[in-house]
Amino acid sequence: MQRIKIVLKSGKDQSPRRFHPWIFSGAIKKIYGNPVEGDLVDVYDNKDEFLAVGHYQPGSIAVRILSFKEITPDIDFFTARIKSAFDYRKSLGMIANKDTNVYRLVHAEGDDLPGLIIDYYNGVAVMQMHSVGMYRLRKEFAEILKILLGDDLKAVYDKSEGTIPFMSGITAANEFLYGNSDPVVVTENGFRFKIDWTTGQKTGFFIDQRENRRLLGEYTNGRSVLNMFGYTGAFSVYAMKNASLVHTVDSSAPAIEMADENMKLNFGEDNRHQSFKTDAFEFLNEIRDKYDLIILDPPAFAKHKNVLADALQGYKRLNMKAIEQIRPGGIIFTFSCSQVVTRENFRKSVFAAAANTGRRVRILHQMSQPPDHPVNIYHPESEYLKGLVIYVE
Repeated sequence: MQRIKIVLKSGKDQSPRRFHPWIFSGAIKKIYGNPVEGDLVDVYDNKDEFLAVGHYQPGSIAVRILSFKEITPDIDFFTARIKSAFDYRKSLGMIANKDTNVYRLVHAEGDDLPGLIIDYYNGVAVMQMHSVGMYRLRKEFAEILKILLGDDLKAVYDKSEGTIPFMSGITAANEFLYGNSDPVVVTENGFRFKIDWTTGQKTGFFIDQRENRRLLGEYTNGRSVLNMFGYTGAFSVYAMKNASLVHTVDSSAPAIEMADENMKLNFGEDNRHQSFKTDAFEFLNEIRDKYDLIILDPPAFAKHKNVLADALQGYKRLNMKAIEQIRPGGIIFTFSCSQVVTRENFRKSVFAAAANTGRRVRILHQMSQPPDHPVNIYHPESEYLKGLVIYVE
């Protein structure tokens, strides 16, 4: 079957020639045919030279590129790509690690599989497809995982209901594609966490903060710690090992319940920890000099560029409150997980926040995502997680 041909405008071929994995709709000169969302399409330049093959979707990102070679991405192609992702993590010591049995197996563009996320939770693979093209292949992906992981895999869960583009008309349903499993307990750097992929955000756990949580543990000795937007309480658990007290704040009751459960999994009934279900900004208004370490890990303030300015103001306001309120000599771990917020954008927001308070602030660390969330060097947008550790006099 002949694939539909997409021709780019003159001069718009430079991005794919630099191996960027997206073709934007504004770069397209002509589409020969009527592709349905998720179809494979071939991309050519204005002189009829082949550039790439990928999945078509209507919208700003019109094509997610799978290969820059003139091939047909078949089951062998996807098997090789997923195995490459697995072998990469194995080479880094992430597979069969007794201290950590939770990791990201496939990270979309970072593993040259745009639109596909696979997280591994102690025997359960949780998949999220962000494109119709990948969603059509979900059963094939489950079969690939069964062969690749063997006895280390007991279930594959598809959690794409909320991630498939809503304009596609596809009604996705979260379901097991292989096996079955109740929520599991995973181990991360020796700490234990209950993972519920059915009710939790994303695939159930923010794996991308693993190394930043480890770093936090180096700064909590004897400190009073406030974990804002606590979600599952993972930062709180790391802090509890050496902190004098840890408070977890989240506006979601289920999140607070999960944080409390994870705390008990690791420390039993320990009165050093207390959780609060309340609005983060309101809570920050009443904490002057109460804490000497604050963690700010909010949900994405901006998912699209048209709200970028508002998002940057939000990060500025949040960080300003924390810098104003923290004890002298305090430390703040602050993050942005908004893809459209660049590292420079985020740093400028924190700079503006600090300047408005008039306090002396030093940067101790600049943080990003761990190696199982690799950044494709040709796709800077895949570096979505930015963080700073700052010292406030």
